[in-house]
Amino acid sequence: MTGKIKTMLFDLDGTIIDTNELIIRSFIESLEGIVPEGFDRDHIIPSMGEPLTDQMQRFSGLEDVTELVAAYREVNLRLHDEYVKSFDYVNEVIEKLHQHGIQIGVVTTKMRLTTERGLKYVGLSDYIDAIVTIDDVVNAKPHPEPVSKAIALLGADPATTMMVGDSVVDIQSALAAGTTAVGVAWSLKGEQKLLEVGAHHVIHDMRDLYSFVGLERETLAQS
Repeated sequence: MTGKIKTMLFDLDGTIIDTNELIIRSFIESLEGIVPEGFDRDHIIPSMGEPLTDQMQRFSGLEDVTELVAAYREVNLRLHDEYVKSFDYVNEVIEKLHQHGIQIGVVTTKMRLTTERGLKYVGLSDYIDAIVTIDDVVNAKPHPEPVSKAIALLGADPATTMMVGDSVVDIQSALAAGTTAVGVAWSLKGEQKLLEVGAHHVIHDMRDLYSFVGLERETLAQS
């Protein structure tokens, strides 16, 4: 498969941008007084990557979670810059892939405002050719629509496209859209979970992606 991939799509949170602690804190603060005592990160991690509204409904037991979603976003925006950073080697790898003509897309269940803010804040905006957020689709991941929409925006081919993510829904959406599904070993959910749902590969270092497009890590290091 070396050299075959021409398009790489990435989930955002937990995959290329480390927002894990920001997300956990946003849930805990916004759900204070709503959820039972003892509600903590272990309750939140399994559903990370799913749409916010779905998560809020599950955690609170409420149908109308408009106010909870607003409270979450307030916390998330207020603390954003304090918590958000790229994972190791992400900026280097995405810049190099972009320079070598690989199309780069972001496919996320976040809304566009915070997606663009995050990408800009960590310095990735210039390398992203297409962004698909929760605001741009009818059906969120695990449905194929978000991944398929990014492929369409880029004029790409699913057969030469790779979708990289940290959650089960990323892998499911990638598989349903006919792409190569790749998990990241730094997922809070654990790499085994991603392999169980059908990930074709799991990378342990962002630089592992070079081999899929026929680039050698060593020659890049010298260039």
